[in-house]
Amino acid sequence: MQKIASFTIDHIKLQPGIYVSRKDYLGAEVITTFDLRMTSPNEEPVMNTAEVHTIEHIGATFLRNHPKFKDQTIYFGPMGCRTGFYLLLSGDYESKDIVGLVTEMYEFIRDFKDDVPGASPKDCGNYLDLNLGMANYLAKKYLDNVLYSIDETRLIYPD
Repeated sequence: MQKIASFTIDHIKLQPGIYVSRKDYLGAEVITTFDLRMTSPNEEPVMNTAEVHTIEHIGATFLRNHPKFKDQTIYFGPMGCRTGFYLLLSGDYESKDIVGLVTEMYEFIRDFKDDVPGASPKDCGNYLDLNLGMANYLAKKYLDNVLYSIDETRLIYPD
């Protein structure tokens, strides 16, 4: 069986950043998949499910309400390894094109103090597994350690 593209990235060299994971073509339409890597794979502890789940709820709500990107947002959700998130946007983008959007989203998550969107048994299949405090903390860490000083080394996958 052929390896999928995300398994061909050297996760030993991979550091937190924003990377184009792949581009898919549906006729004339391009779907760009971004790897929003928040932790260093196999070096740092992975994020717990409660904070990942919380970031997913707040981030997806933010994106689907964003004045510019709500109609381009296809999906925002966690990686199975719990080291980051995938963001799928309709359009042909490069990592540098969405630094502002990702920064804005993580500032929103960092500063979010209200009830987590969708945190009820009617709205979510696992509504009790949320941790807003840790989601705020991890968003701040990603902003301070990566997004506010991001450069090309954190925008293009390592060789």
